[in-house]
Amino acid sequence: MTETTPELACPIAPVVDIVFSRWTTPILWALNEFGRQRFVELERRIATITPKVLTQRLRQLERDGLVVRTYHAEVPPRVEYEISELGRSLGPLFASLAEWSGNLGQVEAARRSYDERGSAR
Repeated sequence: MTETTPELACPIAPVVDIVFSRWTTPILWALNEFGRQRFVELERRIATITPKVLTQRLRQLERDGLVVRTYHAEVPPRVEYEISELGRSLGPLFASLAEWSGNLGQVEAARRSYDERGSAR
């Protein structure tokens, strides 16, 4: 019997790992929706993220080619982040997910129903 790697079992798994890791989605969403932003602006938009984690995620997104970091050599120095063309290509995916979010009420109802059945077991 041949071993199946996670990528072959689910060909979108690598994409999910890149795009939907814990803080990546809110960062990409904010940059896609609101355009170029400074670190502090992103930090305010994603209020629950720590500066350390935001720095790590931005570096990873830059490494993955999804975010562009622009350093302005002025006093004081200014750094801005924006979504790259590659990152912008995720826009339709985000739009589809935003549309699908209309189903969250049904998900919540299914959870309540499941939980109620579970207490009767």
